[in-house]
Amino acid sequence: MSAHHRTWTPALFAALLAVALASGGSAYAGDDIETLTARQIAEKAREALLDAESVRITGEGDLREPGSPIELDLALDRSGNCAGTVGVGGEGSVEIIKRGETVWMKPDAAFWKNQVPGGGEAVRGLVGDRYLRGTTDTGLLRGIARVCDLDTFVDRLTDVPIGAIPLTKGEKTEVDGVGAIPVTGTPAGRTITLYVAAEGEPHPVRLVVASAGATKATVDFSDYDKPVPTATPPAGDSVDLNTLLG
Repeated sequence: MSAHHRTWTPALFAALLAVALASGGSAYAGDDIETLTARQIAEKAREALLDAESVRITGEGDLREPGSPIELDLALDRSGNCAGTVGVGGEGSVEIIKRGETVWMKPDAAFWKNQVPGGGEAVRGLVGDRYLRGTTDTGLLRGIARVCDLDTFVDRLTDVPIGAIPLTKGEKTEVDGVGAIPVTGTPAGRTITLYVAAEGEPHPVRLVVASAGATKATVDFSDYDKPVPTATPPAGDSVDLNTLLG
C-alpha cells in the first residue's frame, strides 16, 4: 500500500508546488484577483491553501514522466482524518477511512489480484467483503497516516525545491461552475495550469498537467473547510490486520 502512495503523492506535491508556490514576494492586498499578475494570483492561492482546514482532492491521470496513472477521491483534514478511494493505474483501488489513529481499508478484487501477486486471492478469501482494520502503528499503514494529513500535504509542498518558474495568467473561465483564473507554468518540459477561484477565497480549484499537447492528469480541489465524513465501518464488517498478519 504505502509504496503506491509514495508513487503519486510526491508527484502531486511537486506539480502543485511548481505553479501555486512558484511565487515570491507579498500577496496583493486587493480583492479582485482578475486585476492581479499571475504571480500574485499564485501567491494568494498558496495562502488560501495554507489556511484551509480540510479539502477534497479528486483526480486521475499520469502525474509523472514516465509514471503510472492514478485515480483518487480523498477528503482529508488537519487532524489526520480522511475518507475516500485511491486507485493505481486500473490495477485496483482501495477504499480508505482514517479517524484518529485507526485506519480501515477495503481493497477491491483487482487490487488483490494485481498488487498482492501469489497470495492476493487467498487473503481476499479470508477477508471477504470486509474492511481491514489497524492503527498507524502498523508498518503497512504508516504511509496512509501521512497521505491523510493535510498538514503533511502542505509541509511537503513547501519542502519541494524548485527554481523560479515564469508564470502566465489566462482569461477567466469556469471550472465545475466556479469562475476561475488559470495560471500556467512549464517546469521540466511539462505544462502545468492551476485554476484559482475568482470569487470568495482564492482557493486552487483544478490542476492540469499536460505534455506534448495532451492532458496527462487532472486534479480537482473542492469542499474546502467541510468536515471529513465521520462514518466508520461496524466492528463486524472489519478484520483486524494484526490478527490477519499473524
